[in-house]
Amino acid sequence: MGNSWSRYYSESESRCSDPKYALTKITTHLNSSEHMLFSSNDFDEVKSMVGRVMQPHQLNIVGNNQKLDARMHYIPLGDISMSRLRYSASVEITPGELSSFFLVQMPLSGGASIESGDQCLDSTPNMASVLSPDQHTFMRWNADNDQFMVRISRSLLERTLVGQLGHPLEQPLVFELGFEWQHCQAWRCLMPYLLECTTQVPDILQHKLITNQIEQLISVTLLSTHQHNYSEIPANRRCSIRPRHVRRVQEYLQAHAHEPITVEQLAQIAGVSLRSLYSGFKEFLHISPMQYLRDLRMEHVRTELLAGETPSVTGVALRWGFAHMGRFSAEYKARYGETPSESLKRG
Repeated sequence: MGNSWSRYYSESESRCSDPKYALTKITTHLNSSEHMLFSSNDFDEVKSMVGRVMQPHQLNIVGNNQKLDARMHYIPLGDISMSRLRYSASVEITPGELSSFFLVQMPLSGGASIESGDQCLDSTPNMASVLSPDQHTFMRWNADNDQFMVRISRSLLERTLVGQLGHPLEQPLVFELGFEWQHCQAWRCLMPYLLECTTQVPDILQHKLITNQIEQLISVTLLSTHQHNYSEIPANRRCSIRPRHVRRVQEYLQAHAHEPITVEQLAQIAGVSLRSLYSGFKEFLHISPMQYLRDLRMEHVRTELLAGETPSVTGVALRWGFAHMGRFSAEYKARYGETPSESLKRG
């Protein structure tokens, strides 16, 4: 088992280092009939279908001799969704303010001109755009523009940011419009991983724990890798005045992170219901008890890698309960800004 996981991890990390891998993986996954939302040349149908999964918007074809030949693939994942859209005609799109979501647009080919708030951008396969909810947006997509998009709910990103800062937001979250996503390895590696999850777990929406972890991973990765108006504000320490049952569980997890642990077991230790345990952790630590445990185990992995006393990344990851090497690598990179193997080499 160890050798197979080691090969899987090495191959995954090697593929991720090649920017073309992400483009190939995205194109392959979002090109099948399985995730096809529509294929149409009817203007009203296209506008209605796109508006249904994004939001109602103005759409105009540029030029008298152009006709739509549009198609859209769509994968919902709880508070996020992934889609691929092309119109095969030059179009002007005016969504106005997105209000309830952020949108990361990554051209697979072609380009688009985008105005959002007071920022302007010529978007290409090397330059994605990140639209923020409170910014009025106008776009012109070229006829050859084939766009891969990740829609992230506003509430998810803002909850995650509040958890990082330790206090409420004083102003709306606004990202820098231009995002060189192919130069950002953590984000670039995350995109194929998300698509692989939908292939490996076709009924993924039925597994709330998995979708919650995916939501957290993508929100943390975007906030930590792309510039926004809170990027320069240091995260404050969270409130230290915590309920007794929360402190008790924290202390237990810190002492027993190397052991098999269930959330029911933690509720018994705390002497409270599962609901009270979850609400206490969410209110005072802004994460679930099991995510707190996962964070602790990730810290132990990093400590062992930096100590340089382990022969392999795979062995350490498996010892601390990280069985999916691709996901582990993406989380580690998003959290620490380097791959596990880079940490091992520094040790």
